[in-house]
Amino acid sequence: MDSLFDLLKLILPAGIVFLTTYYLIKSFLDKEKANKAIDLKLANQAVITPIRLQAYERVVLFLERINPNSIVMRIGKTGSASTFQGELLKTIRSEFEHNLSQQIYMSTRAWDAAVKAKEETIKIINVAGTRVGSDASAMELAQAVLAVTSQLNELPTKVAVEILKKEIGKEF
Repeated sequence: MDSLFDLLKLILPAGIVFLTTYYLIKSFLDKEKANKAIDLKLANQAVITPIRLQAYERVVLFLERINPNSIVMRIGKTGSASTFQGELLKTIRSEFEHNLSQQIYMSTRAWDAAVKAKEETIKIINVAGTRVGSDASAMELAQAVLAVTSQLNELPTKVAVEILKKEIGKEF
């Protein structure tokens, strides 16, 4: 019985010291792991933030370039209305495809606003195309596009730019 008691006198303090040491080391390692995760997240944000800002900038530029008033003035107004309409639609689709990868860095809401603005701009051009005859000139189509946009309360591209600005304001 004395040897059992002597053995307990040795094992019990050693067990307490072991458990205390284990708990302290485990707590320290868990804290270090959490700190490393935070550091990694901050490092990733330092890399991703400029890319995300650039994506928003590029999409705003895309929206400004497909603004019906802007695109009509930028694209040469020569030839027939149907040729000009095709050129406008081709330019919009090309600009969109060029910026398609930006959706990775944007919120779904912001990207959906850009897509909707593109689709609405195409509708504006198509509506203007139906208002002028098939034998109309490109200049007549340009005037019809400007007339359709003047009837709108807000241009779809402007609405989308405002949504993107709000997103940027919340994010950064």
